[in-house]
Amino acid sequence: MEPMPPTAARDVAMLGFPMDLGAGRRGVDMGPAAVRYAGLAAEIAELNLAFEDLGDVDVPHPAGPAAESGPKYLREIVAACENLAPRVEDVLDAGKFPVVIGGDHSMAMGTVTGVSSHFRKKGEKVGLLWIDAHADFNTGQTSPSGNIHGMPLSALMGYGVPELVDIGGFSPKVPPENTVLIGIRSVDDGERELVMASGIHYYEMMKVDARGMGAVVEEALSIALRDAAGVHVSLDMDGLDPAFAPGVGTPVAGGISMREAYLIMEMVADCGRLVSMEVAELNPILDSANATAELACELITSALGKKVMGPLSVRGQRRTGRLRT
Repeated sequence: MEPMPPTAARDVAMLGFPMDLGAGRRGVDMGPAAVRYAGLAAEIAELNLAFEDLGDVDVPHPAGPAAESGPKYLREIVAACENLAPRVEDVLDAGKFPVVIGGDHSMAMGTVTGVSSHFRKKGEKVGLLWIDAHADFNTGQTSPSGNIHGMPLSALMGYGVPELVDIGGFSPKVPPENTVLIGIRSVDDGERELVMASGIHYYEMMKVDARGMGAVVEEALSIALRDAAGVHVSLDMDGLDPAFAPGVGTPVAGGISMREAYLIMEMVADCGRLVSMEVAELNPILDSANATAELACELITSALGKKVMGPLSVRGQRRTGRLRT
């Protein structure tokens, strides 16, 4: 079996997932457009990687208002994730690196299903690094809101309503022992016990502060990559502190700093085994001058191998004050 080439040696393909049905506030469906406007294609081209924008995945429009009880817009979200999963799998089958831009975090049920399906065909498994302010481990029974963007990680682990758990026809999508959650600081009472009993690994911000982000990421990668073919990174932009990423639907103070976010991505790049990535919960309506989308682009390119001492884009130089105009 031929090993997958390092991330930095692979062509990149972007998929947009313009859906906000899983969220409590509208606007994250415009996340893919904001990232395109922020210049992701040009940023990746500067890394001497081929880039292809595959457009947006089809997201069904709801036929009516959300259900008054249980997971909201369940049918539409399941259909959208079922549309996304084979698109991601096809990108990997073609030997390319998929970057999926959302969209609320329920998108991960489609993205991770596609990634896992690709490796299952080869008898392999993949690890998962989930960066988020929230645990996203609610179920239809524990969720106080019914919003599915608070349920994707539990569904990927095999908990919750069958419609979500069975996306792709198999469960769990990733072994809990290879799943790591970093940055949590807002966990609902009903999901807390489920997280602790699930077997996944988690680093709330208290542990990050106590141990340092470098030590946390080093350990997290060793866990995610144990006997795995590679690691998928699921980045919820609200994992970052809202001082750095204001354009998110559910901001929580006390989050990951910009420096820590770059550190995570550069350490992921250095491991050489990143196989796919997604960015969720970017809300341009709540953003300031598209700053959160620009930061998302920079974090993606850091994960793909961009270094501080490497070439800087003109936009990056202006932003960091290194270009006189």
